[in-house]
Amino acid sequence: MPISESMVQDIVQEVMAKMQIASDNSGKLGVFREMNEAIEAAKTAQQTVRKMSMDQREKIITCIRKKIHENAEILARMGVDETGMGNVGDKILKHHLVADKTPGTEDITTTAWSGDRGLTLIEMGPFGVIGAITPCTNPSETILCNTIGMLAGGNTVVFNPHPAAIKTSVYAINLLNEASLEAGGPANIAVTVENPTLETSNIMMKHKDIPLIAATGGPGVVTAVLSSGKRGIGAGAGNPPALVDETADIRKAARDIVNGCTFDNNLPCIAEKEIVAVDSIADELMHWLLTENDCYLASKEEQDKLTEVVLAGGKLNRKCVGRSAKVLLGMIGVNVPDNIRCIVFEGPKEHPLITTELMMPILGIVRAKDFDDAVEQAVWLEHGNRHSAHIHSKNIDNITKYAKAIDTAILVKNGPSYSALGFGGEGYCTFTIASRTGEGLTSASTFTKRRRCVMTDSLCIR
Repeated sequence: MPISESMVQDIVQEVMAKMQIASDNSGKLGVFREMNEAIEAAKTAQQTVRKMSMDQREKIITCIRKKIHENAEILARMGVDETGMGNVGDKILKHHLVADKTPGTEDITTTAWSGDRGLTLIEMGPFGVIGAITPCTNPSETILCNTIGMLAGGNTVVFNPHPAAIKTSVYAINLLNEASLEAGGPANIAVTVENPTLETSNIMMKHKDIPLIAATGGPGVVTAVLSSGKRGIGAGAGNPPALVDETADIRKAARDIVNGCTFDNNLPCIAEKEIVAVDSIADELMHWLLTENDCYLASKEEQDKLTEVVLAGGKLNRKCVGRSAKVLLGMIGVNVPDNIRCIVFEGPKEHPLITTELMMPILGIVRAKDFDDAVEQAVWLEHGNRHSAHIHSKNIDNITKYAKAIDTAILVKNGPSYSALGFGGEGYCTFTIASRTGEGLTSASTFTKRRRCVMTDSLCIR
């Protein structure tokens, strides 16, 4: 068939659309000066995405996964260098986890009923342009994970990243758009602004073309989203307790708890923040923590000094979040070997280093007289966030009782916290755990609308 002039023009327009990027964006795909510009670009891209087949979307996602693997170390180092939080080795693992275990289009499914009166389908359709607020604790991981799921559902996304991680966030967004273009998709499947602020966040949340907002962050961010008048998915704070009862494998429990607590210096919101131990095994647990798991036992004086530093003026000191145990101890004049991974101490549940979600490798241990007392104290410490909790027990009745009482989106039994994200455990990965709004571990299907399509008295061929 001969190629007409109109066909040539269509091809040129398509190529230009894929290369579309403002010259003042310094070559950074998906980055705009103004939030309204960014939203408009994402809206244009979504008009292309919504017409793409599932196979075409999956082709883009496959390219995204490849680029995440290739850039895992770069993203990890950027995140640590820019924010000062976490450690490179664990962040590399987290990026590979995102690439391997974040659900794509396979999570978009159809439910069907067929009978004498015809055929009914429930299908998952896109919201359109989703607004997303992301944290500095897991900046690129959250952006990459969210975009895979949102794109799989046929959406594009506008990010308002935490300003403390803007360079890392921009790199991740640029990577996403490169992958889309290379796979034959549009530019601007994910966008942001050069200088994200509270004002740009407010513009995004109020914009008429943003029907859904997904927020990953602290309680203030989630509250703002839920007050926006839009559909909101809120992944807020947690203070996950790890309960250890008298039936547990105490040696293994100590190892699992420290491994989970120290992973990326305790930045994951699901990580163990404190221990509640039944009195009869508390001493044995402390023994294994100190002898085999590179923990440092803080004295009462050192606890007080740590409290003054990490909770300066009664508020969480952001300069301490995600720092290693060695760095934290150095802040109070205590020098320890490089192998020290975690700071432990025993105290009441009301101790400020126990009751506050620190996101640091500091583990306070609370004694409980028996299992029922342990459950009561753990529930109190979780503060009703309904986020994550952990238990080490071989008693099924105890595990069941705890699960019902704590009522969290995640409950890990006899393993480190990160197994809940598919790292050493079954299941998929996500970095947006919407405990407050009830979605739990989000995935592609979370970012879709349910639509019912009914054909009466036809298409049933039984």
